[in-house]
Amino acid sequence: MVQKYQSPVRVYKHPFELIMAAYERRFPTCPLIPMFVHSDTVNEYKSDDGAIHVIERRCKLDIDAPRLLKKIAGVDYVYFVQKNSLNRRERTLHIEAHNETFSNRVIINEYCCYTVHPDNEDWTCFEQSASLDIKSFFGFESTVEKIAMKQYTSNIKKGKEIIEYYLHQLEEEGITFVPRWSPPVSCSSKKTSSCNKQPVSAAISIPDPPTKEGLNNEILNSNSSSELVVGTPDDKLDADYIKRYLGDLTPLQESCLIRLRQWLQETHKGKIPKDEHILRFLRARDFNIDKAREIMCQSLTWRKQHQVDYILDTWNPPQVLQDYYAGGWHHHDKDGRPLYVLRLGQMDTKGLVRALGEEALLRYVLSINEEGLRRCEENTKVFGRPISSWTCLVDLEGLNMRHLWRPGVKALLRIIEVVEANYPETLGRLLILRAPRVFPVLWTLVSPFIDDNTRKKFLIYAGNDYQGPGGLLDYIDKEIIPDFLSGECMCEVPEGGLVPKSLYRTAEELENEDLKLWTETIYQSASVFKGAPHEILIQIVDASSVITWDFDVCKGDIVFNIYHSKRSPQPPKKDSVGAHSITSPVGNNVQLIDKMWQLGRDYSMVESPLTCKEGESVQGSHVTRWPGFYILQWKFHSMPACATTSLPRVDDVLASLQVSSHKCKVMYYTEVIGSEDFRGSMTSLESSHSGFSQLSAATTSSNQSHSSSLISR
Repeated sequence: MVQKYQSPVRVYKHPFELIMAAYERRFPTCPLIPMFVHSDTVNEYKSDDGAIHVIERRCKLDIDAPRLLKKIAGVDYVYFVQKNSLNRRERTLHIEAHNETFSNRVIINEYCCYTVHPDNEDWTCFEQSASLDIKSFFGFESTVEKIAMKQYTSNIKKGKEIIEYYLHQLEEEGITFVPRWSPPVSCSSKKTSSCNKQPVSAAISIPDPPTKEGLNNEILNSNSSSELVVGTPDDKLDADYIKRYLGDLTPLQESCLIRLRQWLQETHKGKIPKDEHILRFLRARDFNIDKAREIMCQSLTWRKQHQVDYILDTWNPPQVLQDYYAGGWHHHDKDGRPLYVLRLGQMDTKGLVRALGEEALLRYVLSINEEGLRRCEENTKVFGRPISSWTCLVDLEGLNMRHLWRPGVKALLRIIEVVEANYPETLGRLLILRAPRVFPVLWTLVSPFIDDNTRKKFLIYAGNDYQGPGGLLDYIDKEIIPDFLSGECMCEVPEGGLVPKSLYRTAEELENEDLKLWTETIYQSASVFKGAPHEILIQIVDASSVITWDFDVCKGDIVFNIYHSKRSPQPPKKDSVGAHSITSPVGNNVQLIDKMWQLGRDYSMVESPLTCKEGESVQGSHVTRWPGFYILQWKFHSMPACATTSLPRVDDVLASLQVSSHKCKVMYYTEVIGSEDFRGSMTSLESSHSGFSQLSAATTSSNQSHSSSLISR
């Protein structure tokens, strides 16, 4: 397996020329990197005007590896070839390096780049990427990989220190300024051809790290430092930003974050998580990119289906929750984490479930988690250090057997399951106070559904143990301990109490309400019958507008088309009948194209038809060329008849039997936006199987079953 590394952008607050003077002092040897023994120049080129300088070195490295491994390999030193292409005119240095030793067994490639900061020409940016591919190594492939990654990580950490060390050395020698390159007078006046010579080596193209959301090239003040953290080229992730807003990460952890963020930026056209939330998914899977990507993709699909991104702005909790849900936010703990207080022992879980149902409770808990994410961002700015999780204080006084009511426990387990899957690593600490004797029974039921890493964050106190050493005062300031815990701070969390039985609702009412809650999404469902396609009309006023779509084929196979017409179709009749005398379903099937219309005369096809299979998720866009009326059509896909015989093929018959009653179903969402505001590539219908299709392909069946269970439970 190929190991890859991508660095964030490192910013040196010094001019490019001074950085180059410091960089050159690393050769022919560098005592700050003990493994770098020596280097010899094997090839060098300078342009006549002095603007281009290409130098190739053979570097000798003493790898810190077991003596036995060196003896088996038959080498004491490892040699690398490094090629530096300096362009003083453009103020860039591109570096490429590869291993010479064992190149037929191990392939190591490294690319680095020094450039001028786009917003400050007196600052310098540095980027780095590398790859390691071990084909074979005498049966010690795993050991060699670990050694290589350890050495590489160590060198990356020292990279900035080395440049700063030599900058300080230059300053001690009185060198604080190096003039920029300028063309020789004779060269600039005569315009000789030698001035236009190109470098021998083309510049190495470094893949751009992903953009970061929320910084937007603005200058941010850091409370912990008088220095400024600035945006980087194209608003990439930079090292200062990561340290200030995301925390101290190892170089390999930074690389995982950047690569996963870049993958999302390239393949997912919808709203992608913020950097700190991506980091949570990586931490939840020990920075295994593939595993983190899988659970994050499932979460993105889930958030999209249920509009979780908009829950704080669009959903108001029922009054019953506001009055009887004994939980709320209360200041912060000693680490600056938002503090959520839950008086579970005072809460009538049975009454809440009977009055509201599982779905309303789940949605309320989701809104609490979304509010927690928002508060973490705010506290990060207030305290000047990364805060990515919150603390939860659970008071169990009053907990008894009535809390073990089976439907209530079932609702709790369901909530834990959803939160664990979609809000990983958001709980920093859980303080459970005044746990009664019945608590072990509840813990036995709940603990198997809680992730092992999350369970390690639980601190459980029985009786008044929380008041002693190692108790609440170790984690929360005395001034904000709630009054009901013998503190001095008035806590505005509702006291809970029994929900009046007059507010209870029947099972039928709760079921209808649950369906309503989870079907209030931006997505619409439609049935597609053989002979009765589903069509929607989009009016375009300004040419070059962009029609975007996102749909899932829930059942059957369909053909997706886009048509254009200068005149508007007539509104469909309520009693319209399809071509095969199939009555159109009420409310979820609309046919707009008149039977008398002729293709090519009354309307035209603007994209080639796209056949979509059951279970596929499809995204795409179309840049409109003309104003007028555009019709998006989902049409039943009929199997083509065999060309050599009038009899149907066995495969065709079997395929047709899989779609009962010749019915297909799609869930879709469309939007029209201006081309200047369009985020994502201008993909045509031919390529509308976007990265989101790839994203959901592996989890289609699980996502479908999960979404159906949200409604049926």
